Amino acid sequence: MNKLYIQIFLLLIASSAFCQDGDFFKPNPVRRKLKAVKITGNIKIDGVLNEPEWNLTLGASDFIQIEPYQGKPSEFTTIIKVLYNQKYLYVGIICKDPKGRKAIMATDFARDFDYLRHDLVNLSFDTFNDQRNAIVFATNAYGVQRDLLSFDDIYYDIDWNGLWNVRTTRTDSGWMAEMAIPWKTLRYPKSADSIQSWGFNAYRNRRLTNEISAFSPFPRIFSATHMNYAGVITNLQPPQPSTNIIADPYVLFSNDRYTNFGNSEPAHTSSFKYGGDLKWAINPNSVLDLTANTDFAQADADQEVNNTTRFNVFFPEKRQFFLENASLFGVQITTNGDGAGGSIHYQPFNSRNIGLDTSGNPIPIVGGGRFVYRSSTVNYGAIAIRQQGYDGGAPTNFFVGRFSQNFGSQSRIGGMVSLKEQPGAANIESTIDGFFRLNESNSINAMFTQSTTTNTGARGFAGVVQYFSNTNDHEIWWTESVITKNFDPQMGFVSRSDVIATTPGMNYFYRGNLLPFKSFLLSYDPGILPEVYFTSSTGKFSEADLPFYPLWFNFKDGGFFGYAVESYWQNLTTTFAPLNVNIAPGTYHYFNQQILFSTDPSKIVNGSVTFTTGTYFNGELTTGDYKIQFAPIPNVSFTGEYNPNYFTKVGSHNTTKTVNLFVLQTRLALNPRLQFTGLYQKNSLNNSNAYNLRLAWEFSPLSYVYLIYNRGVNSQLNVPQAIAQVEDHIIFKASYMQQF
Repeated sequence: MNKLYIQIFLLLIASSAFCQDGDFFKPNPVRRKLKAVKITGNIKIDGVLNEPEWNLTLGASDFIQIEPYQGKPSEFTTIIKVLYNQKYLYVGIICKDPKGRKAIMATDFARDFDYLRHDLVNLSFDTFNDQRNAIVFATNAYGVQRDLLSFDDIYYDIDWNGLWNVRTTRTDSGWMAEMAIPWKTLRYPKSADSIQSWGFNAYRNRRLTNEISAFSPFPRIFSATHMNYAGVITNLQPPQPSTNIIADPYVLFSNDRYTNFGNSEPAHTSSFKYGGDLKWAINPNSVLDLTANTDFAQADADQEVNNTTRFNVFFPEKRQFFLENASLFGVQITTNGDGAGGSIHYQPFNSRNIGLDTSGNPIPIVGGGRFVYRSSTVNYGAIAIRQQGYDGGAPTNFFVGRFSQNFGSQSRIGGMVSLKEQPGAANIESTIDGFFRLNESNSINAMFTQSTTTNTGARGFAGVVQYFSNTNDHEIWWTESVITKNFDPQMGFVSRSDVIATTPGMNYFYRGNLLPFKSFLLSYDPGILPEVYFTSSTGKFSEADLPFYPLWFNFKDGGFFGYAVESYWQNLTTTFAPLNVNIAPGTYHYFNQQILFSTDPSKIVNGSVTFTTGTYFNGELTTGDYKIQFAPIPNVSFTGEYNPNYFTKVGSHNTTKTVNLFVLQTRLALNPRLQFTGLYQKNSLNNSNAYNLRLAWEFSPLSYVYLIYNRGVNSQLNVPQAIAQVEDHIIFKASYMQQF
């Protein structure tokens, strides 16, 4: 293994010698400005900028390309205008296009839509002028909303939902958007000076040609929330921050039926429930959230995963209460979307450990609260939740406390304490973390945690340090991790325990003159992602894999093609049973190949393929992940996914079998506010079928009526004529959000 380490190190050093900064650039000290204009009247939000007030400003145009030709003027005119009165900040966007309606691309009406699939405009506001944090509002050409909070362009509250309104129109000359954002949604500092200026950026994606252009340009390796590259919006006179309370009560009726669960007759229950959340913005920096009899019936169901690796699968949080300010408490080190960073995923606090059992089934939450304070220098907060007992167990109390200190240019140090407490037992985690941006391209992220479990006396440790170098031409990383055998983060998540991991790697991005077929190829991005693992409790070698991507081409239309070869070395000390195939302890070396392909994701019919085949421990494994979407109009979308796993003579019993997972999703929308969604999953691993159907009507901003039907069917495997267990749940829920 020492020889493998040396080979990896030399390969990374040799590859990095070819990397140049290319057209990577630093922020312009002279920031571009956009002047806002104060008005006395109100603007009707209808997507038609025909009020005379819009003629009071010329706005800003002359956007600069980020993709595909960074630094060149946009080929399509975009105009942004900003007005305001005492209640709202109004933004009007005109997206001109010679092809008009025919150029507009959109595949669905899902809120927080996939930005790679839609024409859109995206606005980022740095209301505290710290060049670190941003509040983001985006819309597609059909008025579908996307919003998020960004912190240091590293951590994101992607599922944060703010109160704001937008309407759009589509014409033969392009499309327009009209937004009204309440000042109470835009938190900003009190100021003795009545006139304020905020950091601001905007970008447009003209999806037909995949051109991304921005009001204030930034390197393509970054996003529009890298606010030290932002421009400035001037002449703002917002009202002084005042009482800002949002109440969100709900009522819920459910009808539940359980068939063949050991009763002679079907178990049938009905229940009525009420509760809600209260948000109080105490001041521009401080927010208090309270919840009582918390319910998440409307949360999206988890999509099943059939896992053949030695790593735990991470499921993202989907419940709204825990998504608010998740980035303050959800610090983590994990794999990037392109595989960079390595396979170790560690975060000290994972909110899915509250209110859900290990199978993802809900556990009632009595209530709780969260307090968060954020400023340009200091951030701190706490969460306290009480969970009801279940399966005869006692209630559980959860507490998380977080503090971080900002310094320099987007650097910080922090600490976190989490506590899970039941009668006679407690699990405590203490964490120190830091993020250090050495310059625009280089950064170090580090976390160190000790866990203590009082009823067993077990103590464990996890430490992860990650270095990243990012430019327009390369991405280089080195991650070192130590996670001891007794590390037990009962309120966190770790993808693998009892390991010492070294996971360096590099992706190279080439767009030079030697790139062929420039009419449709955007870049050539080869990469190497080696990983080596030792068992921390014994110091012995555990696993290594050497993925090499000699071919990776990104297409100008947003698709890609990749080919990879990967060698594995495994030293199993205990039985490993992926998808119920038992593999005996021993030493294994095997090899596979992988093909990855995606079409333009914005097309009416689009799809992707991941195909892997080769040896697997002592046998062979061929897996695939095949997806296809049919979206004839944005109101209608059908998506199918098929995940087959073919084992051939694998494991202790030379098992040959197939495990299939089928997923079908549909979204039917009358408009962005009235939608029907469906999810069907069939998994041959446990012979299960699951249906999740939901009708949602947003009758007022962030106020909903839901009608939900969930059905789960499970049969015993390998038992002839087994009687299926069936769960049926019908839920009616209504919530009403009001801001005071």
